[in-house]
Amino acid sequence: QVQLIESGGGLVQAGGSLRLSCAASGRTFVRYEMGWFRQAPGKERELVAAINWSGTNTYYTDSVKGRFTISRDNAKNALYLQMNSLKPEDTAVYYCVARASYRDVVLGPTAHYDYWGQGTQVTVSS
Repeated sequence: QVQLIESGGGLVQAGGSLRLSCAASGRTFVRYEMGWFRQAPGKERELVAAINWSGTNTYYTDSVKGRFTISRDNAKNALYLQMNSLKPEDTAVYYCVARASYRDVVLGPTAHYDYWGQGTQVTVSS
């Protein structure tokens, strides 16, 4: 089992920045593809970004490319999402996710993520 705990959400004005963190515990963190999902009220959950074991490959949904950066620190069992130039449409609950992976690849939206955090609210005011 892997436990994921998010932090760093909050209220920010449009154009501002936030950095989400995810602390992982339990089984070995390294062999997991990690990612961030978000869900806004009345909308489907979507994968925002994902990253492979070694942090060398990433996936971003089109709406956040150039604004968000996903990264990980395996020594600290931590995952991050740096969010810049935030927009009101980025308002959502953000979830840290993980899946065990036998290959050092990022599947992104085609992957099934086994582990989910409890979520952290991000609100962007206009």
